[in-house]
Amino acid sequence: MVKAAMTYLRTPLTINWSLSYSCNFSCSHCYSRGTNVSELAFEDIKKVIDKISEAKIPFINFGGGEPIILKELMEITKYAVSKGLKVSMNSNGYLLDEEMAKRIKDAGFASVGISIDGGTAEVHDKFRNMDGSFDRAITALKNLHAAGVKTTMSSVISKINFKDFQSFYKIAQDNHVSQLFLHNFKCTGKGFDNREEFDLTPVEWKDFYKEALEYKKKNKDIDISFDDPVMAALDDYERDALVKGSTCGKVSLHIRPNGDITPCGFIDIAIGNIVKDEIKDVWNNSEVLYKMRHKTPQNKCKSCASYEECVGGCTARSLALTGEINNPDPHCWV
Repeated sequence: MVKAAMTYLRTPLTINWSLSYSCNFSCSHCYSRGTNVSELAFEDIKKVIDKISEAKIPFINFGGGEPIILKELMEITKYAVSKGLKVSMNSNGYLLDEEMAKRIKDAGFASVGISIDGGTAEVHDKFRNMDGSFDRAITALKNLHAAGVKTTMSSVISKINFKDFQSFYKIAQDNHVSQLFLHNFKCTGKGFDNREEFDLTPVEWKDFYKEALEYKKKNKDIDISFDDPVMAALDDYERDALVKGSTCGKVSLHIRPNGDITPCGFIDIAIGNIVKDEIKDVWNNSEVLYKMRHKTPQNKCKSCASYEECVGGCTARSLALTGEINNPDPHCWV
């Protein structure tokens, strides 16, 4: 039996932390490319880790930007691990050679996610705007496995790959990946600028999810995961989630390089600052988070039988494309 989901967790499960927006890539869908903000000093970062630990938040995931560029990444991770936190990161893998994999293992990373957005070098390298990036990403997976580091793989679904998503499973299978994330296309930053070229139509999203779920049922060697609440509109979709609808601001929070707290990396609204504010105060008292957790159905959502489960879909996408968090997710096919 599927248990009832809560409105939001009493404390965040994960802090998604962009330590820096610096990156060696310029990907076609990047939410942060071209965003310039100051970065916290090492001592302030340690104080933030102390706050996260004291708030009993178990997970930190480093993103960006490219985390490996940050020279203090390993020391930061070692400090977080010493405080009892489980640390992961997302990387494009370009700089992840054998020596880096060993350093990642020694630092205590619980897992590392590598982004691969095409089943071939031609597709991936063009989307990532970096020649050789596909081969380096595959090598990164191999290096991490050799070093004894658990790996996951993240693939952003778009027009360039949605008909060939099975190739991601094969790559993950060949490289000892524990979990494959098939992410929906967000429309923030360069993703907004390039949405006409890369985003699917609502009907294409429906067809993709139906096919992907059938594939998931037949292929169980690797856990295939999705992060799109509009999937609740599928007739046979069984969802056993911690919360209903979009998870941002209900399960996790995002921290910018300067310490500003946002509901997620794809929502550009600061609701506090991790250096100045207490996490629990922001989590429990933010007006923005309250509105996101108590959305009011608008337009077609008012009469939709799936609304109780999807709660209007992805809040970040609704905000980016319609300017209003309560509007239906533009990806919705209903």
